Amino acid sequence: MDLKRLRTFVAVADLGTVSKAALRLRISQSALSRQIGDLEYECGFKLFDRIGRRLFLTTRGEQLLGDCRGVLGQVGSLGERIELLKRGDSGVLKVAAPPQTIESVLAGFLPRYTERFPNVRVKLTEALGMDQVPMLERGEVHIGIRHDQGVNPWFESLALPSDDVLAAYRPSLQLGRGGAVDIVSLADHPLLLLDSGYSVRRLFNAACRLADVEPSILLESRAPHTLLALAESGQGVAVIPSVRTDRYRLRVARVTHRRKPLRDRYVIQWDKRRPMPTYAQNFCAALAAYMRDALPITRPSAR
Repeated sequence: MDLKRLRTFVAVADLGTVSKAALRLRISQSALSRQIGDLEYECGFKLFDRIGRRLFLTTRGEQLLGDCRGVLGQVGSLGERIELLKRGDSGVLKVAAPPQTIESVLAGFLPRYTERFPNVRVKLTEALGMDQVPMLERGEVHIGIRHDQGVNPWFESLALPSDDVLAAYRPSLQLGRGGAVDIVSLADHPLLLLDSGYSVRRLFNAACRLADVEPSILLESRAPHTLLALAESGQGVAVIPSVRTDRYRLRVARVTHRRKPLRDRYVIQWDKRRPMPTYAQNFCAALAAYMRDALPITRPSAR
């Protein structure tokens, strides 16, 4: 069975259209369609149903997809192992992380890492937690740094310190006590929230349901610093993960529910089915040590 056809099949299944898959694989749409047709002929059954401009897997196609991913993963791992044997402690390390982690953590860590490992080039990709999962599975990145979002049997995790959900607001706003603010007391204030792609937002939503409160949402954004700028101008209370707030004139408090802080665990994750370069293992260990010292980036304001 031709591996090229399997890669084409997986790409079309992931992207849903011939045009997008052809663009990713850098081949013409007609050549891609022929490869899919040849694979269907070889299998003896249809792999896709066409609905409008999109292609949807048939039942048999869905069953075959997992096996194809496994075969391609093993082939990719073999190639990676050969490269690791040749390269040793030099090469390109591909890392995915949320934007606030890149700004608040990696910007300070990378110069230190480069001093120790000058022959390793770190390539960063900005990606939120759930977006990192397919990237790790496809081998597009070696490691992902994110909030822990459940158990994936294929992933290995290195635990990092927990990250608190924080509320940032103008000093004139009398809110909270002792560096903490209960989620119920936030309900009467206009809130500036991150969108649902952030685990902090999902954690906040879950706490609102438990507390039986309906938040008053003024704005949802993918940029924490947009929320902080609006909070500084008195537009509302920003609910954020641990990011740098020192450039803003704001008070910061932990968000709590029944006196317990809302917090999420940070992890470094990688797909254990793929070989980890030596320099990636060193990166994980050094980053974990750095983050234990660096977190939390922002602490509650002193009264």
